[in-house]
Amino acid sequence: MTARDWLLDDSPSSRLQASLGRFYRIAVALMRNPLSVLGGIIILVLIVTAIGAPWIAPYSAIGQDLANRLMPPSAAHWMGTDELGRDIFSRVVWGSQITLTIVLLVAVIAAPLGLLIGAVSGYFGGWADRVLMGITDIFLSMPKLILALAFVAALGPGIENAIIAIAITTWPAYARIARAETLTFRSSEFISAVQLQGASPLRVIVRHILPLCTSSMIIRVTLDMAGIILTAAGLGFLGLGAQPPLPEWGAMISRGRTFILDQWWVATMPGFAIILVSLGFCFLGDGLRDVLDPKQADKH
Repeated sequence: MTARDWLLDDSPSSRLQASLGRFYRIAVALMRNPLSVLGGIIILVLIVTAIGAPWIAPYSAIGQDLANRLMPPSAAHWMGTDELGRDIFSRVVWGSQITLTIVLLVAVIAAPLGLLIGAVSGYFGGWADRVLMGITDIFLSMPKLILALAFVAALGPGIENAIIAIAITTWPAYARIARAETLTFRSSEFISAVQLQGASPLRVIVRHILPLCTSSMIIRVTLDMAGIILTAAGLGFLGLGAQPPLPEWGAMISRGRTFILDQWWVATMPGFAIILVSLGFCFLGDGLRDVLDPKQADKH
């Protein structure tokens, strides 16, 4: 039996074999979608760039060289230099670390929080559902960027506070999805069987309901990455995100807008980086939706 046959076995002999087989099917399905492959490559490049920034960046991200300020793109400076003579390519490379950190931390904070709140709300119903969903609706009623600005203004500028603010504004959408999924599972026969065996509500939610909501959550989180990046860039543009001299892409665009007519590369290069990474997450999220969502899969 080949490895492929072992992975695609309809009667797996262990949980490990079943899990690996499912991951293999998802990977094969994603590889059939060119946009998903392109999105995965972009995200992989982002990760490699963030990890290898000390070796990839030819110059320091904060070192100034006033003799070479506002130099156009050339062999020495691939993306030109800014108003302080700093190499823009090096700053974009180092800025990938900040972007990846923001995306990962927001996802780690917001997704589990929204998933848990939505599952608890949908499982218990009654007053718990009304209170939790009332709070969720309050957050959903306000634009994310405006709400994030309010929280950052209260907490103070900085990358840590920006991450907290973005996470606070992101979790309600996940809570809504988890609640809708939980309502469909709550009255299922397998949930009733587990309850008859004496399982506590906590065990039912953690062991049986939350894993069933994971697929929808992964899709939504991946699609939301682009919005998270744009929100972080917006906060940086307004001076409320990562503070100078950190090479945050939004802050780089803000500093470059003064020279947008004559030295276009100062603001354009980090803007291209934001657009490219956002497209990568959108492409991958769209592919995951086709693969993980049975309703979407039936349409293709």
